Amino acid sequence: MRLAGESNLTPVPVLAAHVNILIDSGMSQCGIARTAGVSQSTISNIVAGKLRSCLRSKGERILAVRPATIDDQSNKPVLGSARRLQALYAIGHGGTAIAARFDIHRSTVAQIVNGRYGEVNGFIAAQIRDIYTAMSGSPGTSTNALYRARQEGWAPPAAWDDDRLDDPQARPEWTGHCGTDRGWWTHRQQDIPGCCACDEAHAQWKKEHGHLPRPELMAALCASKASASRRGETIAHDGRELLDQGHTFAHAAERLGITTQHLHQELRRHPAPGESEAA
Repeated sequence: MRLAGESNLTPVPVLAAHVNILIDSGMSQCGIARTAGVSQSTISNIVAGKLRSCLRSKGERILAVRPATIDDQSNKPVLGSARRLQALYAIGHGGTAIAARFDIHRSTVAQIVNGRYGEVNGFIAAQIRDIYTAMSGSPGTSTNALYRARQEGWAPPAAWDDDRLDDPQARPEWTGHCGTDRGWWTHRQQDIPGCCACDEAHAQWKKEHGHLPRPELMAALCASKASASRRGETIAHDGRELLDQGHTFAHAAERLGITTQHLHQELRRHPAPGESEAA
């Protein structure tokens, strides 16, 4: 390489800029080192500006690491773990029941639920995923957990798309129509804790209809309220009938004019007699 006029080194400022991008994406120095196959001290020294040069072979491996590459050993944002535990509280599983069933300390559950941590290590995050999978399908018996969840406005498992619990942009879907005025009325009629998206939608509805004469405004208000009927129960009932007839979830949802996710949510919100006990 020297005879060809090429350098066997990678400029450290280039590596430092890339490492900072990786860190901003949520990766730790240890996680970057593991993914790149270099020592943690190499990454630390790059960040601290202590290295004057770096072998090209190491530099290329570091530059090949993509942002947000999180392995099972790395610390992870606590958001997904907190949502999972809060969802379990919302169906009656308190910290004591969770800790008794799995190898996780009750104080750890409490700290995560209360938002005391910004991150959790990969082992704890994996445990909580397993806990959520095992316990989210059946209700618990803790009235204290139910009360706490209602006071805090924590969404139950049925309101979440399980694949997006770790996504900061994801929002719980309480009603099947959250983010609309119909959703706001559904919250009220079915005694479901309110959500910000529906509050904003109802405020926007009032702003858009505020110019109407009072008779027309009241007629529009009644129509909007009527749209939030017990449709969820009807969807769950009709969905079960279609499934019993041999239709797939996708076909049943298509027949009902809803998404597959919406059908799953309504089936979980409105279990048939005996389903909770069987779970």
